[in-house]
Amino acid sequence: MAKHRRKKKAVAKEIAAERISYLFDMAGREYPYNPGRSDRYVSLAKKIGMRYRVSIPSELKKRMCKGCGSFLTPGGNCRVRLKNGLLIITCIKCGKVQRYFLPQEKLPSDASANK
Repeated sequence: MAKHRRKKKAVAKEIAAERISYLFDMAGREYPYNPGRSDRYVSLAKKIGMRYRVSIPSELKKRMCKGCGSFLTPGGNCRVRLKNGLLIITCIKCGKVQRYFLPQEKLPSDASANK
């Protein structure tokens, strides 16, 4: 019986992860027409993630304001800047600033130049 319960939880987590990505997709499509609804989709995705203990992927987390919980769209309700190797996202609605490190691009090795 324990194996059955574990399998059920794994399936529930898979479904929750799919729903989270679908809700973010819907929020992106809905934002130009109804920004309030896109904010609601993001809050639902966050609640589903907490309920089933599923982490939201980092590329989707960057689309959500950690201050007010709104769906962030560059040029719409957030400002995006690149400064000193940082990605700086500022929510225009609440003023929350989020900073993310950008990975350094690896330069190709000059092995052929040394010969």
